[in-house]
Amino acid sequence: QVQLVESGGGLVQPGGSVRLSCVASGSIISIHFMGWYRQAPGKERELVATIPSAGNTRYADSAKGRFTISRDNGKNTVTLQMNRLKPEDTAIYYCNVGASTKTALGDYWGQGTQVTVSS
Repeated sequence: QVQLVESGGGLVQPGGSVRLSCVASGSIISIHFMGWYRQAPGKERELVATIPSAGNTRYADSAKGRFTISRDNGKNTVTLQMNRLKPEDTAIYYCNVGASTKTALGDYWGQGTQVTVSS
């Protein structure tokens, strides 16, 4: 199995910045993709950004130019740097990882971390 532990988030003023991190652990053989999704109250979960093991990153239009996703393969960590935050960025942010273990290829989710953008 794969466990994801997220950190960061909290309350931030409009225009501010927040850094989210997610560490994957467990019986991991390889990680194929890592990413972040978010879910605002009353809305469906949506993609924020993803980063594959090779290739280009992908951002939601709302994140382009403001958010940056990066990963540290040696530490099985994915980070989302969010700048110039807006009230509409308020949501629970979820880490998402596609990984292979000894027994399965799976799609794993973190428990979520709250980001609230408000003055």
